[in-house]
Amino acid sequence: MREDRRKHYDDGFRREALELIKAGAGKDTLARRLAMPRQTAEKWIILYRSGGEEAVMGGNGSRRYDWETKVAAARDHVENGMTKTEVMARHGIASIASLERWCREYRAGGPEALRPRPKGRPKGARSRPRPKPTREQELAEEVAYLKAKVAYLEKLRALRAQKSRGASGAPSSDCSRGGDTGSTSS
Repeated sequence: MREDRRKHYDDGFRREALELIKAGAGKDTLARRLAMPRQTAEKWIILYRSGGEEAVMGGNGSRRYDWETKVAAARDHVENGMTKTEVMARHGIASIASLERWCREYRAGGPEALRPRPKGRPKGARSRPRPKPTREQELAEEVAYLKAKVAYLEKLRALRAQKSRGASGAPSSDCSRGGDTGSTSS
């Protein structure tokens, strides 16, 4: 058995997998002989059937597909009942993950869901400085602030008055009110 190499599969490992796939090995056999996950083995078999050796060998990075190709591929699988392998071979799609994502988006929102969306932060709202307030707006803000301040002070005064009325009936231990200090010396 080999060590588990889930992170990176070098070209030699992929060539060995290709030989087994060409010989007709299934996903279980491929996974067991090369000590790799069954899902990866299954994906590689699908890639080989749809795109040949180049697809399994991992072409050079990300491919871009136009909107028409995405819609046609998703429609073929979702509406026309073609298998993923057939769709990938017909439209030259290298990744099953992309096809699955397109099908999911197509089911949720139709062809418009596959339209390209702009990248990055939207222009506008956050980058524009706030306009300078007019004199009337400044005065209105100041009046609102002063009204809130007066209301706060009135509430505070009422609470203090209520506290002092409630405290006059009960004995106080507060020395600042001139009460008993608690000392026994005469």
